[in-house]
Amino acid sequence: MRTVLITGAASGMGLAIAKRFLSGSDNLVLVDINAQKLAQAAQELQAPTGQLSEVVADVSQPTDCARLVQAALSFSGRLDVVINSAGIWVEGPSEQASEEEWDRTLSVNLKGPFFVCRHAIPHLEKTNGCIINIASDAGLVGNAGASIYSASKGGLVLLSRSLALELAPKGIRVNAVCPCDVATPMIDYQAATYGNGDPEQYKRNLLAHYPQKHRARFATSDEVAELVHYLASDKAAPITGAALPIDFGLTAGY
Repeated sequence: MRTVLITGAASGMGLAIAKRFLSGSDNLVLVDINAQKLAQAAQELQAPTGQLSEVVADVSQPTDCARLVQAALSFSGRLDVVINSAGIWVEGPSEQASEEEWDRTLSVNLKGPFFVCRHAIPHLEKTNGCIINIASDAGLVGNAGASIYSASKGGLVLLSRSLALELAPKGIRVNAVCPCDVATPMIDYQAATYGNGDPEQYKRNLLAHYPQKHRARFATSDEVAELVHYLASDKAAPITGAALPIDFGLTAGY
């Protein structure tokens, strides 16, 4: 039975990924900074006794990254899959951006995944495990008005590719999944925070860029979870160092 470590697991894509792996009878270690939401997520999953562990941690803190990996080992004695799903969004004109916004976004979206990987590597080598980093279409192409977020996710894509080359001799695969806008609480947060009082128009403006035009919709967290689950399977053994868009073709024309 594999042990799967998922950061940002209390909601959105992280929770959907947890549900998908639970259906395959894997042991799950759920990590999130929000203790209340994490407890609610664990209750919602209704995992069999002994199959689920919860760790409250802030991935922007390297000491917490070491602790959460150790918690996974203490839970089951092994580590097979690491999924870095924790992330935050920030947007706005670059000339108005603050150092605090830069530091917080890069710390959660890039530094956190690196240090989770750094502490997980020796244990993944023992199981021929894999790492899946949740990046973004904004990690593949630039997004006007979201330079900090794009920088963090672009860094995560190249981190994934670099680690894939470095860790291949150890039997560890590393891939990045690059979703477009996904129908999760994060997109609702974006719309409420940056929508100038009209969150629905904010969402319509996002969808206007999609090649499907009037058929455009956001991806679902379950669709992302299905791809992540496949990448962690033996069927995906040849796939490493990839940055896989799941974006309705949004980045295909760049």
